[in-house]
Amino acid sequence: MISKPLLTAGLTAGALTAGAFLLLSFSSGQASNGAALLDAARTAGNNVSLAPISLGNPQAAGTLAAFSPSSSSSPSSSPGPSNQEDKLGFPSNLFGGADSITTYEKTVVVKSGDILAKILARAGANKIEAEQIIKSLSGLFDPRSLKVKQKIFARFSTAFPSEDNSNNPGKDVFVGLVIPLDYRNQIEVSKNNASSNIGFSAKKVNLELHPENVRAEGKINSSLYLAAAGQGVTPPVINELIRIFSWDVDFQRDIWKGDGFEVMYHRFYDDDGNAIYDGTIKYAALSLQGKKIAIYLHTLKDGSTDYFNENGQSARKALMRTPINGARLSSSFGKRKHPILGYTKMHKGSDFAAPRGTPIYAAGNGTIDKSGRNGAYGNYIRIRHNSQYSTAYAHMKSIKRGMGKGKRVTQGEVIGYVGTTGRSTGPHLHYEILRGGRQVNPLRVKMPSGKKLKGGELARFKTALAEISREWAKLETESDQLAEK
Repeated sequence: MISKPLLTAGLTAGALTAGAFLLLSFSSGQASNGAALLDAARTAGNNVSLAPISLGNPQAAGTLAAFSPSSSSSPSSSPGPSNQEDKLGFPSNLFGGADSITTYEKTVVVKSGDILAKILARAGANKIEAEQIIKSLSGLFDPRSLKVKQKIFARFSTAFPSEDNSNNPGKDVFVGLVIPLDYRNQIEVSKNNASSNIGFSAKKVNLELHPENVRAEGKINSSLYLAAAGQGVTPPVINELIRIFSWDVDFQRDIWKGDGFEVMYHRFYDDDGNAIYDGTIKYAALSLQGKKIAIYLHTLKDGSTDYFNENGQSARKALMRTPINGARLSSSFGKRKHPILGYTKMHKGSDFAAPRGTPIYAAGNGTIDKSGRNGAYGNYIRIRHNSQYSTAYAHMKSIKRGMGKGKRVTQGEVIGYVGTTGRSTGPHLHYEILRGGRQVNPLRVKMPSGKKLKGGELARFKTALAEISREWAKLETESDQLAEK
């Protein structure tokens, strides 16, 4: 089950209706997962919400509001247009002294080959308005940074009856534009008062979001991914959960039916209580055949953060066993009948089947000492991590730009993408760990341990661990209280 503080309990009726939004977005990647959840929040709360619930790979997003305020003036008290601005920040003389205005938004999706002028025209701005908007963005936002499929929002005010009292509505007024930058920031362009020499003004707006702890737990019947998704955990959090445990857990062999998971993480809300994005995992645990493996997020004295077990041992190992998310182990280390050559041959690595284009991560910090085409391996990268260990990645569709020989990489950094180049029957990653220049079984090699907390740092961690445990228990209590109502 998933639980959070009582004040936002109604969220399950909208953004967190399990499966309704999540399952639709599994196949479309992290960015769309976030958009699905937040489009649901937008519909439920009459807010415009677009944000990536993506850890480590944020995409453009933001939160806006759709308004229907009342004007402070009325026909009887205001004989003509006023130069005062209304509550929206739009000049009231734009609207001819009407009793009320309604502002709505039109979503425009950036297409391949688009320039901002073309996007604005498609949004409904005329040529003069487009020129004024582009000029207002100078020095604040570079339109060339817009990405294909990114959404921007054009704001309009509804038309009012014409001045001849014929009650025929005029054309709706283009009054602004919103360009989401990320989940906390957006560019807002607004139409100025008619007396101004400048048609539009632009500013960067920081959105105020409120973090709250979210708790989820459940039993695993088929896979950790499906079990967590069934409890309302969003895909990026699930991917992070898998990554955190990937140093110790073989997700193909170590997880059995009936095992369980627990996770607590930050979820950020806007002022209206709509979920905007999911943040860092603070605590997670897997119960595997009766053995519980728990990890806790801790900020060290130097400001860096990492995950540690209850004894202060870093969960992070020098190398990841599975440097790819959501893949299926299709062929393990050892002798096998080669699918192309047709005879039994030693398979000196692990194969992970995944869709073409799936990101491949560096298994650990190190330096690339080979990058490029490598015979039957196809597109290939080898990373030297220290004097003893190296890792190799083969059959890639492509190597990420800049990942050439001599490049230093950090653990979890994308180095390439799944493909089927070289001697391969389908898209997969062939992954090798080399110790002393010889391939060893990636799923069985004992990984070098990370750091161990000692002294004052260990004492600080124990205090933080106790606080996390209290937060976890508090969410369970609040969930029980909610269920009783």
